[in-house]
Amino acid sequence: MNCRVKICGITNLEDALHACEQGADALGFVFYDKSPRYISPEKANEIVNCLPPFVTPVALFVNADQSLVSSVINHSPRWLIQFHGDESNETCRQYQRSFLKALRVKPDANIEQEITKFPDASAILLDAYKAGVPGGTGERFNWDLVPTKASKPIILAGGLTVSNIREAVEQVQPYAVDVSGGVELSKGIKDHNKVQQFISGAKRGQ
Repeated sequence: MNCRVKICGITNLEDALHACEQGADALGFVFYDKSPRYISPEKANEIVNCLPPFVTPVALFVNADQSLVSSVINHSPRWLIQFHGDESNETCRQYQRSFLKALRVKPDANIEQEITKFPDASAILLDAYKAGVPGGTGERFNWDLVPTKASKPIILAGGLTVSNIREAVEQVQPYAVDVSGGVELSKGIKDHNKVQQFISGAKRGQ
């Protein structure tokens, strides 16, 4: 199975284009103003306009107002939406776009049961749970909790790095993996060597 890769927390065009050159399938843009990786809708759409074809821009929101979501996605038909807060399936589907729903995995989580709450999601992103933090914790959760035959495609996130990406793909066999902090020089700035190594590890096991 060919594992797809999303590089999240993109804040500038140089990092975006480098990730595309290395084989990233999707780029994540964070529209959550408490995040150090926050980017404005205007700047994000400028970057999206420069992306090559077949790379999917993903707009990440955390319990966002409808006006914010619209201010991002109305500028390009390419946007896929990622809801990373407490949104319901009804809230997620109202924008009539394909969407991912992030679930923060607690130690006693029944992931398949949680997935059934989002019948309209294109895929489910699994991230580590940390109280009071909606995501981007840089911590991994217990991969044994991931169902082997989930009813939705699984995107694995949370604490992935160059050093553990091969193990993650082999053990979980996810549809895709998602990394942000694990390939950074500093928050919001990517380490191009790590991006290359991460994508290579996820796709080719190198």
